[in-house]
Amino acid sequence: MPKPAMGRLEKVTLREVWRSEAGDFTPWLALPENLALLGETVGMDLELEKQEKEVGPFRADLLCKNTVDGSWVLIENQIAKTDHNHLGQILTYAAGLEAVAVIWVAEHFTEEHRAALDWLNEITQDKFVFFGLEIEVWRIGESAPAPKFNIVSKPNEWSKEVQTSTSVGELTKSRRLQLKFWNAFHEYMRATSTIRCQKPGAYSWMNHSIGRSGAHLASVASLFDSSKKAFGGENRVELYLDGPEAKDWFSRLEKEKTDIEKELGTTLFWHNPADSKMSRIYVRQSANLHDESIWNQQFIWLRENLESFTKVFGPRVKEMDREDQI
Repeated sequence: MPKPAMGRLEKVTLREVWRSEAGDFTPWLALPENLALLGETVGMDLELEKQEKEVGPFRADLLCKNTVDGSWVLIENQIAKTDHNHLGQILTYAAGLEAVAVIWVAEHFTEEHRAALDWLNEITQDKFVFFGLEIEVWRIGESAPAPKFNIVSKPNEWSKEVQTSTSVGELTKSRRLQLKFWNAFHEYMRATSTIRCQKPGAYSWMNHSIGRSGAHLASVASLFDSSKKAFGGENRVELYLDGPEAKDWFSRLEKEKTDIEKELGTTLFWHNPADSKMSRIYVRQSANLHDESIWNQQFIWLRENLESFTKVFGPRVKEMDREDQI
């Protein structure tokens, strides 16, 4: 049997690919496909808000939104070893921009700066998170160079369940049940679907990105049955629209109601309260959250509808005119 031809991985210096940070590396990182690669590394769906964002007399490299929850994400990048100047900058920019997530990208992290990010993750509240990422570039023979991000610092137990109090034991019985449900659903989705889930929490919902700020999908496991206006439980999958353009986006989608419901193969609930900035489009089923033996059936229903909503609503939301974006 002939031996297959094999190449050899060769590491490329960053300066061979990007001559300068501001002129080459930052614009490259701002491209959607590269933000997607970075987002996959840290478990976020990132959408560029602005490059070289002004913060007083300074300029932050990239300001993004996490499209799952609309929170601000600050990215500061270097094509060199980390230094004290950039550490000071990320703290100044994060405070000025009210960012809840900070991602520091560099060629190499010194032990002191890695420890500084670890310390920040220790002392700050759960909603503030700091990541340190080293970037490498590799090629095989004459192939195009390929980037790779490696996490060197991240929030403590980044993948752990989100808690609404200092310990799970302090949660109510209902909240503990919902937290357990979402932890199990999160593991199920990781094994069966490409839909990304936010960290599990002790709530009735879990959010999912649809690729644009101002809109996201939500899975709902409620102990209240909205169809009967009574306790009993239900599942929902929703397209959630929020922000200045929510009403306009809802109206434009509603004009395609017949086509959308035909593509989904089901009748939807179109909820657009006049006294609220948000609007929702959803599908529902009655479900007993207390019966853990049928959770897997609920997981399947949620996954199938999330995937259908992503397929049908995703392109429509992304094609909204760019000037509509927040």
